[in-house]
Amino acid sequence: MFQHVFAEMNNMLDEIVKHYPTAQEAQKHQLIQKWNLLKTMSDGIIEEWLSFEEKMGAFREQAKISPVFPQHETPEVEMDSFIRGQGYFKLLMYRQAAQQFAQVILEFPDSFLARMYLAMAYLHLEEPGEARHHFQWILPLARHPKLKAMVLNALGCVEAMQGQLGKAQDYFTLALSHDPSFPDPLMNLQVCQQQCGQLQYGSQLISLM
Repeated sequence: MFQHVFAEMNNMLDEIVKHYPTAQEAQKHQLIQKWNLLKTMSDGIIEEWLSFEEKMGAFREQAKISPVFPQHETPEVEMDSFIRGQGYFKLLMYRQAAQQFAQVILEFPDSFLARMYLAMAYLHLEEPGEARHHFQWILPLARHPKLKAMVLNALGCVEAMQGQLGKAQDYFTLALSHDPSFPDPLMNLQVCQQQCGQLQYGSQLISLM
């Protein structure tokens, strides 16, 4: 639902960035107006989403709906920083999401969920060093074979981003050994072998969170 909106906004911003340096004064004024429109839309989406998340949390408390992860095991999910981080992450605003989840980690350093979000945010930001640190913390705690395969696949992507294709292929192969039905590591092996294509990560991992 959000992807189409953000794709259009990104396209408009790309056009502004492309044409502004060489634009005449009148055209520059038009481009600035478009930028102001994008800024207003962006701010509005953020505020509406954060308001929505707060209402969802209030209703869950009122109706006593149990979260996916039991509250006594994950008290950090009630933190404002965690709720805002989720909101930013779902809006694909990974830098802001990482900042929020980093705050959660300061108070709850053993939070599996917060570290998972933080690792994924850094992966999307293509900051593999930071992503590796958190995925390596998560890996020993990933008990289910499918979850372990997803974390291993993410670590393979981290290595591939840093040009360590041999290590990346080892991770992808290990991921397949834990879950042979998981398509991403197989596709990523082909990307490494052919040295072209786009790495696959995150979509199925986030669906478990």
